[in-house]
Amino acid sequence: MENVVRLASLKISNIKNVKSGQIIMPNMYRKMLSYKNAEVLGIYGQNGSGKTAVIDVLYYLQKIMTGSTLEEELADYIGANGTRAEIAADFSIFTGAVIYETGYKVILQRTGREVQIIQETLSCAVNNGDSRSNKTVFMDYQRADKENIFTPQKRLDEIITSNAENKTDLIVARKIAEKENCSYIFGEGSRDIFCKKYENHFKQYSAVIKSLFLFALRDLFVIRNTHSGVISANFLLPMAFKIEKNKIGMKGDFAIPLTEPVILSEERKNLLDVIVQQINMVLFTIIPGMRIDVMNYGGQLTDSGEQGYRVELVSVRENMPPIPIRMESEGIIKIISILNILIQAFGNPSICLAIDELDAGIFEYMLGEILDIFNKSAKGQLIFTSHNLRPLEMLDKENIMFSTTNPDRRYIRMKNVKATNNLRDTYLRGITLGGQDEVIYEETDSMKIARAFRKAGRTIQYE
Repeated sequence: MENVVRLASLKISNIKNVKSGQIIMPNMYRKMLSYKNAEVLGIYGQNGSGKTAVIDVLYYLQKIMTGSTLEEELADYIGANGTRAEIAADFSIFTGAVIYETGYKVILQRTGREVQIIQETLSCAVNNGDSRSNKTVFMDYQRADKENIFTPQKRLDEIITSNAENKTDLIVARKIAEKENCSYIFGEGSRDIFCKKYENHFKQYSAVIKSLFLFALRDLFVIRNTHSGVISANFLLPMAFKIEKNKIGMKGDFAIPLTEPVILSEERKNLLDVIVQQINMVLFTIIPGMRIDVMNYGGQLTDSGEQGYRVELVSVRENMPPIPIRMESEGIIKIISILNILIQAFGNPSICLAIDELDAGIFEYMLGEILDIFNKSAKGQLIFTSHNLRPLEMLDKENIMFSTTNPDRRYIRMKNVKATNNLRDTYLRGITLGGQDEVIYEETDSMKIARAFRKAGRTIQYE
């Protein structure tokens, strides 16, 4: 079987308004080492309390683990109280009889408008049957340490023993990674060396690095607010997708303009047809009587001179003529934009899908039903933030974490929740009466708010 990678936990330090916080996936919370069940984790809390930070961190972690150059905007995410930030993620990698419990930690340093990776660490414990090794660091890269390519030396020696030229190649790869401002461990040059076939002890570590890279490249999907923003502006429909093809597959966002038809090459049009076909298999059950179609207005040359097609995405309902998809509600367009990858996560245990503000524009009853079905029947992982409290009535306490007012401990699970309790009621009671380990809502005064509105209305005048 192909390796299955599962996110187990994510710890954030000094990013946005999170000084320290950790989310723990349900299986790790239950102390289960398994990939044979869905894992749904919802993150709830007050505005500005660190929910979106989790989604943003997963986005940048994905970029780092695929060897991409760090984006300049990352400088804005490192907390104002310091110039360093830390991301630490734990993963479970299932490879037949062997399970690797792996930790990846990256430390970022902000200097002016530039952010650099100053340290990366990979650690691993091996579960083989009834035995489990201690979790030890097998790769530690420190930018400031010019004497060592990486430590521990024992692991480096295993790579060099396999091929003496690897040492020179790793030195060159390190310089390239630092110049291009990307991960050393997951950067293309060094990754190619780490992921070679080894017959010595480094073989298992090579498998870990390759598995984490492929997970970030193929199976981790992060849908941020910018995805929903272009939908709200009625400008673009970005459809997150994953299509299996020749054992390699394709993934990404297929962006369709909402304002006018678009010219696509034959290959792109065929891809769109496949995405739409998969979406329609589920869409009519969520929105009865509705499907989407690709309206083909005929052949037209693309800008590069290839034969292309002028197409538009349309909505089709029973006994009604097709209408442009932009005429549908924002909620329906939002569902269409994530439905293909939601389908993939439903059937693939390796996929981890993270969505910010999943509830935006979606009817709350439908939202609860979709999450309940996913939690009971799916195979992959789903992480979401939301303000709509309906899912709290549908999911167990293990599936929900709450952001707090304490920046040093941003995320908690509710305590003293019995199986018969309604988590929604418990949460609202915790807001008004407290009783949890941390304060989960910074109290607002309705009288002060009303007074401020009245005062602002009297004093601010346009001249």
